[in-house]
Amino acid sequence: MSSSTDILIIGGGWIGLAIAIELKLRGMREVRVLSRSFTEAAAHVAAGMLAAQGEGIRTGPMLDLCLRSRAMYPDWTSKLTAITGEDTGYWSCGILAPVYEIPDNITTTSDAEWLDKKEIHQYQDGLGADVVGGWWFPKDAQVDNRRALAKVLQMAAQELGVEVREGIEVKEIQQQQGQVISLQTNRGELRGSHYILATGAWSGQLLSVPVYPKKGQLFSVRVPESYQELPLQRVLFGPNTYIVPRRDGLIVIGATAEDVGFSPHNTPEGMQALLGRAIRLFPVLKYFPIQEFWWGYRPATPDELPILGPSPWQNLTLAVGHYRNGILLAPATANLIADFVCQQKSDPLLSHFRWNRVSLRS
Repeated sequence: MSSSTDILIIGGGWIGLAIAIELKLRGMREVRVLSRSFTEAAAHVAAGMLAAQGEGIRTGPMLDLCLRSRAMYPDWTSKLTAITGEDTGYWSCGILAPVYEIPDNITTTSDAEWLDKKEIHQYQDGLGADVVGGWWFPKDAQVDNRRALAKVLQMAAQELGVEVREGIEVKEIQQQQGQVISLQTNRGELRGSHYILATGAWSGQLLSVPVYPKKGQLFSVRVPESYQELPLQRVLFGPNTYIVPRRDGLIVIGATAEDVGFSPHNTPEGMQALLGRAIRLFPVLKYFPIQEFWWGYRPATPDELPILGPSPWQNLTLAVGHYRNGILLAPATANLIADFVCQQKSDPLLSHFRWNRVSLRS
């Protein structure tokens, strides 16, 4: 594909911006991102965990994709910092995954260590009395997604000359003879030579693709100033809850996973469930002052795997359905999609995330 090709990326969240940045770094001259509202991006309803192993994915192509993307993170975030001069909040802190019941099969590896009850309570002071053991994943990490990486991605795109058009809502993707010919938007008709769909939880509104919203609610607390040192310096990923400490004393806690469509707002039921689970896992949290509540929508698929690569239309590429792993998978997705668009190179991993494993029609 010629470097002068005009590429239109539909969706200005983490995935859309990451792809745009990668395309510009590879020499694409004209890359435009159409964003309805950056604040709606799924990565805002996340705590920034890079939980390639902490999520509990043990085998298969999804684990391979997650591990590949996690391995890319140090260089990827360093590259973004070099472009912008800003820190992404990347922290290779590891993830501790406590459990309340000992699993039937325990297999340890060099990057997945099992800790029994005595060991895990010695390793992390203050865990709930119900914790009977857990996994330590030293290579998992985090980024400060809302306060740092969000700004860095936007700045990097701007520095590289990506045209990001905020407030653009795509109403319809018009197709003819196996090609996308234009986009109907709230600002009129837009055309490009190649189109990339990265619209997250709203993807099903443009194509009949099985991507649908799962609402998540989160909140944050702050370590009181009376503490001489942070009581938590690694992520805790327990049953149905995660607790993510930042270096400045903020702690992010999440998250619900609700099939309620695009129903908005935090709810008493959701917050009560989160508070109860978090306090059970790390009881001292009940004394910490609450800072903020928020919510948003993750782009889920029936098999909880993303849809990546070619579509039924020759000039439309798909990068949707990342569900809980959009932040983690941003660098690998950008790399895979850029390979496909720029060089027509289809990585073997893409075959496992192809569109026709699920129902997709215009």
